[in-house]
Amino acid sequence: MKLYTLKRTQTLPITLEQAWAFFATPNNLAQITPAHLRFIIRHTSGGNVMYPGQIISYRLYPFPFWGVNWVTEITHVQEPRYFVDEQRFGPYALWHHEHHFRETANGVEMVDELAYAIPYGIFGRLAHAWFVKRMLNRIFDYRYNVLQHHFNPADRKPV
Repeated sequence: MKLYTLKRTQTLPITLEQAWAFFATPNNLAQITPAHLRFIIRHTSGGNVMYPGQIISYRLYPFPFWGVNWVTEITHVQEPRYFVDEQRFGPYALWHHEHHFRETANGVEMVDELAYAIPYGIFGRLAHAWFVKRMLNRIFDYRYNVLQHHFNPADRKPV
């Protein structure tokens, strides 16, 4: 099984506390997910405050008329510095997503580090080359733009 990685860094003109309040709230995930994926949170254990062991289940549609159920667990939390979500059930053979936050002179630097693998051997590698890699990059591009729009009104770009 081949392991793929994606890393994105973004600086937002907010405090560490503001960043944590937004990203540690599972319901905000829907705001930073492209609308065409029809992302729906079905259940969040323990309410809307993140903690290690929290389970979040949702459904999304990576393609029209094809929905997938996805369950992630928040496995690590060090408030307000980082948290990790990992897939427990879903479309990937592995999904390990780290979210890191640190204060800078310009606000908060947010780093997303994603390690993922796709099942099905050669077919999974072909799917990655043909569309999965592009799809994930588009999702993270969208997220970047939405966050710029949400936290930096002076630098608004169309979403």
